[in-house]
Amino acid sequence: MAGTPEEHIHEPIHADSSSSSSNNRGIHQQPQIPGRPAPLAPGPTSDQDDADASADFLAAMNAEMAEEEYGHLLDDYGGHLEPPATGEVLEGTVLSVTQKDVIVDIGYKMEGAVPLHQLLDADGNCTVQRGDVIHVAVDKGEHPEGYVVLSHDKANRLKNWDTLERAHREGLVVSGRVTGRTKGGLSVDVGAIAFMPGSQVDVRPVHNLDAWLGQDIPVKILKLNRRRGNIVVSRKAVVEEDVTLRKGAILEAVAEGAVVTGTVKTLTEYGAFIDLGGIDGLLHVSDMSFGRVNHPSEMLSPGDQISVKVLKFDRDKERISLGLKQLNPDPWESIHERYPAGARVIGRIVSITDYGAFVELEAGVEGLIHISEMTWSRRMKHPSKVVRAGDQVEAVVLEAKPKDRRISLGIKQLEADPWTTVIDRYSVGSVVEGRIRKLSDFGAFLEIEEGVDGLVHVSDLSWTKRIKHPSEMLKKGQIIQAVILRIDSTNRRLSLGVKQLQPDAWELFFRDHKIGDIVPGRVCRAASFGVFVELAPGVEGLCHRSEVPSANDRRPDEPAIPLGDEMSFKIIKMSEGEKKIGLSLRGVVVEDQERSAAATATTARDLDSAGEEMDNSEDMQLGKDESPTS
Repeated sequence: MAGTPEEHIHEPIHADSSSSSSNNRGIHQQPQIPGRPAPLAPGPTSDQDDADASADFLAAMNAEMAEEEYGHLLDDYGGHLEPPATGEVLEGTVLSVTQKDVIVDIGYKMEGAVPLHQLLDADGNCTVQRGDVIHVAVDKGEHPEGYVVLSHDKANRLKNWDTLERAHREGLVVSGRVTGRTKGGLSVDVGAIAFMPGSQVDVRPVHNLDAWLGQDIPVKILKLNRRRGNIVVSRKAVVEEDVTLRKGAILEAVAEGAVVTGTVKTLTEYGAFIDLGGIDGLLHVSDMSFGRVNHPSEMLSPGDQISVKVLKFDRDKERISLGLKQLNPDPWESIHERYPAGARVIGRIVSITDYGAFVELEAGVEGLIHISEMTWSRRMKHPSKVVRAGDQVEAVVLEAKPKDRRISLGIKQLEADPWTTVIDRYSVGSVVEGRIRKLSDFGAFLEIEEGVDGLVHVSDLSWTKRIKHPSEMLKKGQIIQAVILRIDSTNRRLSLGVKQLQPDAWELFFRDHKIGDIVPGRVCRAASFGVFVELAPGVEGLCHRSEVPSANDRRPDEPAIPLGDEMSFKIIKMSEGEKKIGLSLRGVVVEDQERSAAATATTARDLDSAGEEMDNSEDMQLGKDESPTS
């Protein structure tokens, strides 16, 4: 309390008979003691003794009360005169600045000294002057000149701890500076040195903690122990709270079709994430431009401020799809007007694939030249044989499909189609020469000129051999001759034959043979109804089972005649149109028997004739022997 103890003490005043008034005769005036109710005065009495006794009683009571109040005031005074305890924070007034100390009046009729270095700025200048009020804390130790040892730094630290406790208790954000790197995190000065784990630096993992050194950052206090001097802080908690607040505002304001402004946050292969202020939206690479974008980095960089259009918004999942190209008119809407079918256009080759080349006609509009539309020839193996990326090419618009965002182009259409004049340059039956371009199961494709291919069917390779695959006779790249069998220029088809270069073996056989002829043959194939006999190269006849005499002696599953046997057969049927020949082994056997019987008869007749001749010869000899001359 300010002032001297005497100012707070009231001496009891004893009443005198001469000082009593006419209205209050015999009553003593008693001053009121602060903090106590005034005593009640007794009423008047006619008895003088009673009055004196009452007066003595009141005087004694007042004296007792005054003594009690006096002791209370002394206690109160004594409490204010007690010196401040060590560590107590006080407000003091700067009295003077010496070479080593700043002298401060801290009350209590006391003066203290603060070390000068605690009140110097970075340039070594004192930051206070006479009359300034500063906070100090009573420190331990003795000053050589008898001053109370004070500390401005300690006072600040103690005040900071109070502030930090309140911030921890109320969840407030405090500012701190990253002062160093520690094991597993960072040291942060928030008025006291605090520890921030690496996982609490940001909402995303931080791989380079050294980049945060020296930065001023907002943090929240997660744990605080004043007695141990431990503080754990988190910047991540501040960021998450800020993101939550901004996200809520964004979610309320965002709607599909709205144009918003954001910051490019990160780039990926498939797009860019745009920070809209608390929530991220995805700008897919296909929605960046109507033109070709191979990678988002071709158009954007992290940190760029861009305006985008909200394409889709899923409020429940908090997903936002953004578009950049949608802010401009779609060039495909009027594609028919600018690129009608048959028009000649010039563009730049932007990419080449196995199936064709893409041509950029204008920004956002590309057309495809399919490999089949590059040349009339079918020898094309890869588009890179005709065009290269970056080439300027002229092409013809074949078809435009704005809904599918496709334009079909062709460059072979710049030259005449050879099929339009093929019927004028070739005729059926003429012999042509070409290179075998491709072999398939059913035949071989023969290129007789650039852009004109013909098919040699497998059945037209040989008159005599049974060909199962064209590779048995031909090779890819081989140059051969063939006969044109049919021309279909409308469907771009040309039928060719190789066997037609030689006479037909069937035709020769039918010309040289007739029914009834006995011909040699070899059994080459068997069937349930008979056997096939090769009569000449490429010519076969059928010998039915009924035409084999010994067929009944064999099982049904056995060939009527053993395969590979060579024997003679009789021609019993011929059909040149159907190329069928009927044979019989039975007819040959019958003829053989008839010839054998005829031969036997002839032999008997010859023997009889010989016998007669011998008898005649003997008779003639006997006659000679019996003659007279003998």
